[in-house]
Amino acid sequence: MITKDQLIEFIGKQKVAFIASIDEDGFPNMKAMLMPRKIDGNCYYFTTNTSSLRVSQYQENEKASIYFYNKGRFRYEGVMLIGTVDVLEDTDVKQDIWRIGDTMFYKGGVTDPDYCVLRFKAIKGRYYCNLKTESFQLE
Repeated sequence: MITKDQLIEFIGKQKVAFIASIDEDGFPNMKAMLMPRKIDGNCYYFTTNTSSLRVSQYQENEKASIYFYNKGRFRYEGVMLIGTVDVLEDTDVKQDIWRIGDTMFYKGGVTDPDYCVLRFKAIKGRYYCNLKTESFQLE
């Protein structure tokens, strides 16, 4: 069984996260994103544009999923987390995960109205490795 420390270590080594939202017709929508800027317990923090389709979908339906994987030469490993997303526009939270290069995307800096944070709260997940899967609950 994968431990929480092993899970965080695995996720921390990946370069891309796939994040899913639910559209107005109830269908999942998947998108590749940069890795979470911050992981705090079962919460994963991503940056995005306030005007994005995902933000409007999360505001309508907070259910979400994120997936991380590593395809090695002889081994495939993946983790799916299921939970909810909150759209955060609080300046303190935005400042906490802001990086200097972010002005390339958000010209107005931390207070740019098109800059927000997605906080994904994981509830449970599935881990896959070596042709085996296991489900797990998170606190």
